Amino acid sequence: MKSTRYLIVGGGMTADAAAQGIREQDADGSIVLVGEEQHPPYKRPPLSKGMWKGADEAKLWKNTADRGVDVQLGRRIVSIDLDAHRATDDQGEEYEWEKLLLATGGSPRRLGGGDDAVVYFRTLDDFHKLKQHVGEGTRVTVVGGGFIGSEIAAALVGVGAKVTMLFPEPTIGFRLFAPSLGEFVTQYYRDKGVDVRAGETVANVADLDADIVVAGLGILPNVELAEAAGLTVDNGIVVDEYGRVDGRDDVFAAGDVANFPSTALGKRFRVEHEDHANTHGRVVGANMAGANTPYDHIPLFYSDMFDLGYEAVGEVDSRLATVETWEEPNRKGTVAYVDDDGRPRGFLLWNVWDKVDAARELIVAGAPVGEGALV
Repeated sequence: MKSTRYLIVGGGMTADAAAQGIREQDADGSIVLVGEEQHPPYKRPPLSKGMWKGADEAKLWKNTADRGVDVQLGRRIVSIDLDAHRATDDQGEEYEWEKLLLATGGSPRRLGGGDDAVVYFRTLDDFHKLKQHVGEGTRVTVVGGGFIGSEIAAALVGVGAKVTMLFPEPTIGFRLFAPSLGEFVTQYYRDKGVDVRAGETVANVADLDADIVVAGLGILPNVELAEAAGLTVDNGIVVDEYGRVDGRDDVFAAGDVANFPSTALGKRFRVEHEDHANTHGRVVGANMAGANTPYDHIPLFYSDMFDLGYEAVGEVDSRLATVETWEEPNRKGTVAYVDDDGRPRGFLLWNVWDKVDAARELIVAGAPVGEGALV
């Protein structure tokens, strides 16, 4: 049995950030991290961005072990006993802990049926598999028109693949972009050579005329461990502003799997992007070691789609009303997502840079915004 002061369940960016947060408060306390992948923690965003343009893989690694962390790879925690402060992995190893962090992330949504050959793009191994099998003229069908689907489609076109995109919504980025911008992006992808088939669903993967099928359908939070232990689960593991689960001082959750309260926006969110993984993980890790700091960060996310790029912060949801300010229509501008009183809930910064902090300030201020905001 391994005994440790801090046990981190999960091997992603959140887990690494939590280890960093712990070390900022506790330089010597023992930390054990148990990750299911064979790789130590690494940066995920380059897998659908820079790695396809030749970025150096060596720069992916987070070097978690350098913080004095005992990193256990290729192992999955299968049970936790909260009363005994013990956890057991799939190889029968037991871990005794004082403080527990569930940074279990999520698993890709699946198409179902005979989908064993589908690449559900999420991990470094998925990148290696796809990179090995895709080249000039390879026929690739990408299922999904959201964040991952749009990024990987653009990346595959960049290496010469013939790409088809299938998704049930009317446009690419339907849940994110206002209708007119979504229509522009969809046509932009067609102009780049992507065969975009909006409004289509996949009944049977075998019917797709492709050399390889890639799916980017989002993730489902890995809550099974928490649920089995009797912890509160509702679209993720429910935590307070300190990352504590059910008010306990010994059990925490962070990152993709955590359903957390946002003070600035007055509601709960579960966020699946890099900035939140790093900031929430670090704050919650520090709180495990006694920092007692509430998480009041408004996360951002960003994307690259061919020559288009954006940063987004706050609640960016196409169901909200928008206030749009374009320097060049659909090419450069800002979109404020507002409530019924015109108060900003989030901002989409479309080929506009270095405005995220200003956008956060407007969200926190809560005053109505009009055209010209952030210009």
